[in-house]
Order: sequence, then structure tokens, then C-alpha cells
Amino acid sequence: MTVDSSLFPPLLTWLMGLLYGLALISSLRMAPWSRLGNAEQLNVYLGATVALLLLWHMHADMLPGLSYHLLGLTAVTLMFGWSLSVIASSLALAGLCINNGSGWDGFLVNAVVAGVAPITLTQILLILIRWYLPKQFLVYVLVNGFLTGGFVGVTCGYLVTWLLVSSGVYSFAELSDRVLPYFPLMFLPEAFLNGWALAVLVVFRPRWVYSFSDEQYLEGK
Repeated sequence: MTVDSSLFPPLLTWLMGLLYGLALISSLRMAPWSRLGNAEQLNVYLGATVALLLLWHMHADMLPGLSYHLLGLTAVTLMFGWSLSVIASSLALAGLCINNGSGWDGFLVNAVVAGVAPITLTQILLILIRWYLPKQFLVYVLVNGFLTGGFVGVTCGYLVTWLLVSSGVYSFAELSDRVLPYFPLMFLPEAFLNGWALAVLVVFRPRWVYSFSDEQYLEGK
């Protein structure tokens, strides 16, 4: 989901800017830049960034200032990790703002709710799934890819809803009638997009997925 930042009070916009600034600085410092020194990995990374830009251009307006689009960030996070994914989403969102002619204040809000938040949630779930579930191929594809992708998409939708209601932009009654009933339907397309992308990649190009290794998920299973 993306939102028009003009709907929010300036204080919230500045708070989002602060959160995004901290996330961006951390990602720039922690990013494994040496990995992008490999020409193949760099091309894949740039291709994924362009794919995000194209995906986010395909959106549907739900309410004035509120539109829905698929995120695709679970697959990107599992491919490149938290730091590089934050940077990729920032580049894609910057391209979206330039093409749409929207203001940079809108960039700050959406960089958090449609970038940092889903990427961080995906990374946390990856750690928890690795800790509590067996390291098997089907677990990786079905849980890390499909279920996590769908869960992250719906959760970020509820995050946007909470921001809109708490800021007084829309009432909960308005959103419960016109937006919330569609949230369960958002689970499946987000799950299939990320799940199938991960399934294809780990079968044919596992070296492109940083969070997957044959030794952990295939050998001896």
C-alpha cells in the first residue's frame, strides 16, 4: 500500500522521516557491498530493483490518498538481506515518486510503511522460522516464501490503516466498510508472487538467494 503524505500531520511525517533516516544509514553501513562486486550479483540486484519499480506502478486506488499494490519485498529480502533490500526499495520508491510527480514528503512516509516495515518483518520472521522450524526445502518455500509474503502484505495494510485512523484521516467505520473487507483477499496474490519467485529461484538459481543454501536445506534431508 502507498499513501498520500498530505493526509498526515507534519509531526507524523517528520517522525517517519527520522525512522527512515536511521534505517537508511544503518543499511548503508551494514550492506555487504562486496557481494555486488560480482557482476552477476550486481545485475540481479539492479534487475530486482527495476522489477519493484514496475510492480509498484501497477496499483489500484482504494480511497482518496490510499492505493494498493503488491509489495514483492519478501522475495527481495530473502534474496539480498535487510540492508540491500532497504536500499533497493528506496531506489524503486524514488523512481516511483519521480515518475508520478509526487512530493518527497510522500517518499518518507511510504519508505517506512511500504519499505522498511515489510522488509524488517520479513527478516524477523526468517530468523524465527530458522530457529523454530526444521531447515527443509518445503519449509523454506512454503513458510518463508508463501506464508511470510502473504502475512507481511496484510500486516502492512493494517499498519497503514492504523496510521490513517490514529491520525484522524479516516474513521475506523469508513475503513471497515470500504477497505478492511478486502485485506484477506490481499493475502493470496502477495503470497503467490513471493512464493513462486522464491520457488523458481532456489531451484534454478539458488546462488541468487542469500538466505538459502543447499547444505542447510537439501543435503541429508
